Amino acid sequence: MNRRNKIILSNPSLDEAYLTIKSGISKHLNLVIIGDCTVEYEGRASSKLESGERIVLLKSDRSIQIQRPKDSMPINWQPSGALFKTRLEKDRLFIRAYQKSKQEVLEVEFIHILVLISIDLIDEGKFNLYASEKDMKQAILYEPSLLEEGFKPLTSEKRVKSGFIDIIGFDKNNLFTVAEIKKNMVNREAILQLKRYIDSFNLAEKGKIRGILVAPKLGKDSQRLLSTFGFEFKCLSPRICAEILKIKRRKLITEFLT
Repeated sequence: MNRRNKIILSNPSLDEAYLTIKSGISKHLNLVIIGDCTVEYEGRASSKLESGERIVLLKSDRSIQIQRPKDSMPINWQPSGALFKTRLEKDRLFIRAYQKSKQEVLEVEFIHILVLISIDLIDEGKFNLYASEKDMKQAILYEPSLLEEGFKPLTSEKRVKSGFIDIIGFDKNNLFTVAEIKKNMVNREAILQLKRYIDSFNLAEKGKIRGILVAPKLGKDSQRLLSTFGFEFKCLSPRICAEILKIKRRKLITEFLT
């Protein structure tokens, strides 16, 4: 894919880097600068990071991050909306990020630049946070009412001859219930899989068994087969399950802190 704004420099002079960075900032491009630098911060506190080789990211939203070769979190950063100013002084290149509303200043002083990338990136993709089938199962075990009110889980991942049953329990009427979870649309194979699971039980011992398929959507051609076997469909969004698990994690952290 050809881009109109793309510059990649290896071991550029500070003069060359200065012009490229200044141009990239004015055009709201994304800049990746790898080099030997120091970092100073003044604002809510004061800090100074001594010389070392680091990755500095200047994004098109006018945010900045300083990443060390290790650790996932930036050692220092400024959020979007920063005012950038670059300058050359003798054998040093400076990039200053200033947050006017917070009176914060972050200044990076480059001694030497190894790699400089200036590029126009396009990203219009939506981010959707979904849960896996394992996450959906954990959410139901944590909050059984996701399946239905009064449901009482008994066990999960029960091994039978034809595989592993996701969840076994009793409904509000104390009826033995087998639930199979799918993160995508229910199809013919999912229904037959549930049928094999239920057939593995001794009906003389368990009596009537409810079969429930849990998924975000039921396929158009699946309703007839579902009805033929007497199974039920429960619509459950993986997104809801992800939110339930997020709440659970928050509670666990709170319990730990207290």
